Amino acid sequence: MVIATDFAKPLATIPVPDGKKIVKNASATAPLKPQPAGPNRLFSQEGAVFGDFRDDLLRDGYVVVKGAIPRERADAYGEEMMSYLENFAGGLGFNRNDPSTVKESNLPIITEKGMCLGYGVAHESFTWAIRQEPGLVDAFEKVYDTPDLIVSFDAVNMAFPNRPDVKPNNPWPHQDQDPEKPGFRCLQGLVNLLPNGDRDGGLIVCKGAHMLSEEFHEAFRGEEDKIWAWTEEWYGFTDKGMQWLKDRGCEWIKVNAEPGDLLLWDSRTPHYNLSPEGTSPRFCVYTCYMPVAEATQEDLVRKKGAFEELKSTTHWPNAMHVGGIPVLRNGEPCPYNTGKPRSVPKLSERGFKLTGIPYFQGLEPPFYTLLRTN
Repeated sequence: MVIATDFAKPLATIPVPDGKKIVKNASATAPLKPQPAGPNRLFSQEGAVFGDFRDDLLRDGYVVVKGAIPRERADAYGEEMMSYLENFAGGLGFNRNDPSTVKESNLPIITEKGMCLGYGVAHESFTWAIRQEPGLVDAFEKVYDTPDLIVSFDAVNMAFPNRPDVKPNNPWPHQDQDPEKPGFRCLQGLVNLLPNGDRDGGLIVCKGAHMLSEEFHEAFRGEEDKIWAWTEEWYGFTDKGMQWLKDRGCEWIKVNAEPGDLLLWDSRTPHYNLSPEGTSPRFCVYTCYMPVAEATQEDLVRKKGAFEELKSTTHWPNAMHVGGIPVLRNGEPCPYNTGKPRSVPKLSERGFKLTGIPYFQGLEPPFYTLLRTN
């Protein structure tokens, strides 16, 4: 079976039997031309005052947008993620009410940092439903001053406290941005789905350090003990680097949040995450958006392929990196990792735009995306 998403019909998914042709829809429009980021794009105007969350984001390098998703819907997403774990691969034995069942044999592979990177989870129904939430999209529209955005196909975090079967989550302070490409380039985000207090793990940021990024990297240019990175768009802070930040009064803040809160941070802001230490797990979905106009047509081709093949990306919405690390169980490829979600996600018209496909200038109408489910 193939599912065709018809951009001309919001919320439509059309079953197409294998071997059958898809009839083109004459009402489909030409590829869209994105509106570039406007004059109110973050950091475009020195001394700008917005009177909302953007002021904190400018000053501190991070912010919590309270209630970006209404609490009732956020709780429902958290419940869906918990149900996903209890029913994973038909049910492997995990029970939310029994802490003794929190172990690798009963769960998808979850890293020591809480990341679930395989199993098609980047395209699960709850993941896409969250990405399409108006409160999230609206926040990023304000940051970039354009309605034409694309979204990352990023991971989810399902971290449980006190797991003896995973290695310690040691601090890994880093920036997700190439030091040789200064300035504001990317805004990262996550949606928190469970109560997240002091002992519940989560995001920790170095407040205000984004404004020192260029000075820092000039001071550490040519450092001999630079931490290895698999991509140029990542920089790890050594003990010397951490001391440099401390000497300039930079303070590390553990960010607390309620279900439905959106956490945003400038990619130049040093950050990492902490594992839960109390009795509650940490659930969140990583959501990053950027202007379509800041992606090349080559980026959109790559992103289109990732969407059609249900592959994940990093936090970069332009699909700078597609695919993830191998998902291993007992040293072997996890047999439960088919790379596909439980069901093909249903996208609204707004959601489909977030894939970038309608903006691809080489695509002839109608904008059908074919997702093979068998």
